[in-house]
Amino acid sequence: MHRNRCQLPCRSKGGLPMKFRVERDVLAEAVTWVARGLPNHPPVPVLAGVLIVASDEGTVTLSAFDYEVSARITIAAEVAESGTVLVLGRLLADISRNLPARPIDVVTEGTKVQVTCGSTRFSLLAMPADDYPSLPIAPAVSGTIAGDVFTEAVAQVSIAADRGDTLPILTGVRVEIEGDKITLLATDRYRLAMRELTWNPEATDASHVALVPARTLSDTAKALGALGSVEIHLGGSSSGDGLIGFEAGQRRATTRLLDGEYPKVTSIFPSSADSESVIETTVLVEAVKRVALVAERNTPVRLRFSDGQVAIEAGTGDGAQATEAIEAVLTGPEIEIAFNPQFLLDGLGAVGTAYSRLSFTQSSRPAVLSGQDEVDGPADTSYRYVLMPVRFAS
Repeated sequence: MHRNRCQLPCRSKGGLPMKFRVERDVLAEAVTWVARGLPNHPPVPVLAGVLIVASDEGTVTLSAFDYEVSARITIAAEVAESGTVLVLGRLLADISRNLPARPIDVVTEGTKVQVTCGSTRFSLLAMPADDYPSLPIAPAVSGTIAGDVFTEAVAQVSIAADRGDTLPILTGVRVEIEGDKITLLATDRYRLAMRELTWNPEATDASHVALVPARTLSDTAKALGALGSVEIHLGGSSSGDGLIGFEAGQRRATTRLLDGEYPKVTSIFPSSADSESVIETTVLVEAVKRVALVAERNTPVRLRFSDGQVAIEAGTGDGAQATEAIEAVLTGPEIEIAFNPQFLLDGLGAVGTAYSRLSFTQSSRPAVLSGQDEVDGPADTSYRYVLMPVRFAS
């Protein structure tokens, strides 16, 4: 991992002399994106910095790295003197966002970095650039995917990733690639999300498996997805140094992969369904939100499916109670089942279709949520969200 310092130009202590001018919005957006993942309490002070390299070619490259995640962006600028400097990333981001909408001049003077915009001037301390670690080199490009599809798919799956640290492997999204098919999986043991989609691999026989930190993957997908096509860089089983890389436009990011054996979760999907119900998604979302207002912490909402409707209930005993019935199409026997209301709402918010289909076997067995565009249309099984039911008092 610790390669010969950096891919970027070498520099003397404190950096090389540098002078450039750039538009405020361009710099503010670039620094904010690069600095977004900087650690709040870095193990070494230089990791709080953003490395800035001005090139004679009229570009400025900004980079950040915390030994786990790296980010790099290249922007256009009027470069009078090329050079390198390391400055506190979050401070520079705050400054650049709050400067007037005018060009910004950045000049190094000894151990200081002067940031000037109109009559406003900031003087920042240059950090020891020589102490900054080498940025990792991403594996070769493995293929590309449409940015909007990538962003949607990651958002649909990452909601099911574990947010705790008891089982680190469950904080990741499992990425499985076979040819032109990508499967994304995530689970926290209480729900499971799976999305299947297609991409454009460099090799038709591409085969990869990677476990990517869900939070990092989500942030990266949001940042790069709007820029058009996204390149994905994955090494083989014996290469890539446990890294995955993403690139779109002039933005590049890498992250270390998680280690560990991911559980064989696909067996959770029922092979058949005894009952299925189709409901208008927004109607169900609003009803669950209303009824859940009386549900105490860690208590479920109950769904009672019968011909033509589903009754949603919450609350028991002497406490507050709520019930609401909405229209639903039921195929198969009636069923009563209970779910964690937030987990149910997460899934309904992710399907992205006008109607939602809930498939059941028994009230004690997992239910499968998928979407469909029309009430009597086919289910879109490219996205499936499995919910474990919650026991409830009859």
